[in-house]
Amino acid sequence: MDDLPVIDVGPLVRAAHRDHRDPDVQGVARALDGACRDTGFFLVTGHGIDPTLLARLDAAARRFFARPPAEKAAIAMAHGGRAWRGWFPEGGELTSGRPDHKEGLYFGRELGPDDPRVRAGLPLHGPNQFPAEPAELRPAVLAWMEAVEALGHALAAGIALALGLDAEWFDRSLTAEPTVLFRIFRYPPRPAGEDAWGVAEHTDYGLLTILAHDGTPGLEVRGRDGWLEVPAVPDAFVVNLGDMLDRMTGGRYRSTPHRVRHQPSGPGPTRDRLSFPFFFDPGWDAEIEAVPFGDEPPPDDADTRWDATSVHGWTGTYGDFLTAKVAKVFPGLGDEVL
Repeated sequence: MDDLPVIDVGPLVRAAHRDHRDPDVQGVARALDGACRDTGFFLVTGHGIDPTLLARLDAAARRFFARPPAEKAAIAMAHGGRAWRGWFPEGGELTSGRPDHKEGLYFGRELGPDDPRVRAGLPLHGPNQFPAEPAELRPAVLAWMEAVEALGHALAAGIALALGLDAEWFDRSLTAEPTVLFRIFRYPPRPAGEDAWGVAEHTDYGLLTILAHDGTPGLEVRGRDGWLEVPAVPDAFVVNLGDMLDRMTGGRYRSTPHRVRHQPSGPGPTRDRLSFPFFFDPGWDAEIEAVPFGDEPPPDDADTRWDATSVHGWTGTYGDFLTAKVAKVFPGLGDEVL
């Protein structure tokens, strides 16, 4: 993996309600197949999302993060209960057991108190917490989530085609009502000479992560020959595969370790780095089963994975898997509300 592939998914996005046998769509599927087998990370262009949506989101997020900590704490995650939504301060989130040098906001699908999932007390379901100021953050977040979720469905269709399945396989089996989680992370400036980890090495949990960011360097992917910096490509999103897709494909498609190394590139300090990861994952009650390839057993990759564990032996619903994972990210909060 010397360079991350850049894939124009325009034909796939435009074919959402048309014939997926179109040669251009099949070409996108072949490109996705190569990227998922080789890197597990790629960039997508031609996604059709209005760039002004990201501009409004970025501006509103910066205004929020500039507020005093006491004001931001009014929507602290502890106030969100089992919905697992709200703000956390720098160092409040753990990755691979290490505090991250970032602050952030957690969001999910907006659900009211009368929604059956909320009434049942399902973890990670409920209303979002939005600040009083800036008021424009709420519409910016909800518009962004709606647009990126649509892209997630299109990418899932393309990956289904890449796997030799029909385009609706994921929507029919796993993502008719996907678990959608959205984060906004701010990596604060670091002094020159200080090598600080924004996020430690990890893989993501679910199917697909679709990431927008402000162009500031820092995201790195572990390749065959070391760490590769993810380039900033104008109007492109970074997409990576999660552990569930790795498991479902028997390791044919890989969830690749990555990290954020927020350090100065010159003599001065870094500047704020904002990233906007959107997680497009299986439905909460979806039973995770292997993609129907045949009788070939999944590889035992515990010796080669970054965390020395295998994702292929796990069985159950995605909700059970995700709840166990997120409880380790905020262990104190998890003990209280999950």
